[in-house]
Amino acid sequence: MLCSICHHEMHSFCDTKTAICYFVCDNCDFLCKSAEHHQDLNTQKARYALHQNDENDRGYQAYFQRFLDFVLPLVGKPESALDFGCGASTLLAKMLEENGIPCDYFDPLFHPQNTLENKKYQLIVSTEVFEHLHQPKAVFEVLLNGLDAGGYLALQTQFHPNDIKAFLGWYYHQDPTHISFFTVKTFSVLCEAFGCEVLGDNQKNIVLIRKKN
Repeated sequence: MLCSICHHEMHSFCDTKTAICYFVCDNCDFLCKSAEHHQDLNTQKARYALHQNDENDRGYQAYFQRFLDFVLPLVGKPESALDFGCGASTLLAKMLEENGIPCDYFDPLFHPQNTLENKKYQLIVSTEVFEHLHQPKAVFEVLLNGLDAGGYLALQTQFHPNDIKAFLGWYYHQDPTHISFFTVKTFSVLCEAFGCEVLGDNQKNIVLIRKKN
């Protein structure tokens, strides 16, 4: 099987507890569940409905504040932003607007009416989305095309430990809707393919990318 990120050959391993098999690329670190474990959108929406994301909850607010505390000092004051894959909540968009950054929001399940066509942004944020994607490279390209020249793409997804034994003991892949897993190297390879650059990461779950002029 060829890697959908860099087209190098992948190798597989299986979780003996769940019988789920995974593929990993040694060239770019991309790791994914085998296709028979990918869920359709309706199944994923039912799973998301179980999440209790109260916008008035201080813990939920603090979760997004940590993301903003990393991103905003590096991007200055963008004049336009988009929260891509926001889920049912629009809290992150509201928090960006509280920081003086007008922000649209889009989610294919909960806010599909907010079309992305013919719009450009100086900042696109996407938190806890890429682990759900069947075709992350294609979505990455779509988001880059939605940026102005010099714009920023800030992504949050847990970076996998890049060790099979550690991965099998990792909590993050146990969510049945999580099918794609990355390291900073994966995003660096994507950046090389699309002519952008990684500006920084927190070595845990956030990477900031700049689209070149």
